Amino acid sequence: MKRVTLSERPDWREKATEYGFNFHTLYGEPYWCEDAYYQFTLAQIETLEDATAEIHQMCLQVVDKVVASDELMTKFRIPRHTWSFVRNAWQTRQPSLYSRLDLVYDGQHPPKLLENNADTPTSLYEAAFFQWIWLEDQLNAGQLPANADQYNSLQEKLIGRFAELQSQHGFSLLHLACCQDTEEDRGTVQYLQDCATEAGLPNTFLYIEELGLGEKGQFTDMQDQVISNLFKLYPWEFMLREMFSTKLEDACVRWLEPAWKCILSNKALLPMLWQMFPDHPNLLPAYFFAEDDFPPMDNYVVKPLFSREGANVRVFEQGRETARVEGPYGEEGSIVQAFCPLPRFGDSYTVIGSWLVNDQPCGIGLREDRQIITQDLSRFYPHIIVD
Repeated sequence: MKRVTLSERPDWREKATEYGFNFHTLYGEPYWCEDAYYQFTLAQIETLEDATAEIHQMCLQVVDKVVASDELMTKFRIPRHTWSFVRNAWQTRQPSLYSRLDLVYDGQHPPKLLENNADTPTSLYEAAFFQWIWLEDQLNAGQLPANADQYNSLQEKLIGRFAELQSQHGFSLLHLACCQDTEEDRGTVQYLQDCATEAGLPNTFLYIEELGLGEKGQFTDMQDQVISNLFKLYPWEFMLREMFSTKLEDACVRWLEPAWKCILSNKALLPMLWQMFPDHPNLLPAYFFAEDDFPPMDNYVVKPLFSREGANVRVFEQGRETARVEGPYGEEGSIVQAFCPLPRFGDSYTVIGSWLVNDQPCGIGLREDRQIITQDLSRFYPHIIVD
């Protein structure tokens, strides 16, 4: 695994505009970066792919265990009035779309799971589409090794999955939603709409704020059309606490992502994994913070159960706090995870997002940050495979 510098494409900003990539710069800071790329061998990519598949299957075993236990549903802070809704989503195997595992990997040691972004993962468009365009352009310009490839079948798998949802699961019309005033989320959902359209699945967009509740308890869109299938880029931990959460079970909506994903996107997943698969080479020791029976650790990270984009995460080295990010989370409880330093290249730390469509690993995206805690404005870099 190497970080290699090279010249940017002279016209990449124009291309970004042409392709609707409107969030390549955020708050005046670069988000998409191509003054360098990461280079992997095929063996390293196969290591990442195998680890992703294995971790994912272990995570599904955790879901199976949690939904069967009132004690664990409580521990995951899933509101009691939504238990049967979440359980039914798992027991009826409501279909999923995609997810992203965040991994520590330096190309030499086994990849380690930091967390599972199974509910509302972003950086999809840039991983699936824009870094592939970068690869083709730089190959054509002679800027990359002639045999360079990329671990990236994300778009192909997404289109295939939307076709399956239509043919095998009876999706006839898909509504897609995200919150207003979030350019990155809107860009992600627009990309998913494009993939659904490519698959031949009719779809339409609305904002979460525009969701209505019909007289018979169904969710409706702005045209009072009943919503049967809804992709929402909106966290389950929010939805399960909304006023309308009492209506979720009777609304007859098939949700993407399904409600059982609220277990995978919860940091309580991490101590459960360690409990069920102790000393697994792709896991870091993790424990529930409120419990006193875990071994002392000099270097560890405290993560709230519902934290996103690094918010309220604290890093301790030799028992002393060395990094923290402020935010709105923490009251719901926290977990403790062994600290595993991210690989450092120059003045930046790098984390790998490993993507799955349904159960299939199919690509990676890399984020860099000068801080040890990866956050929402961490920079995205493309990658290649060279053997």
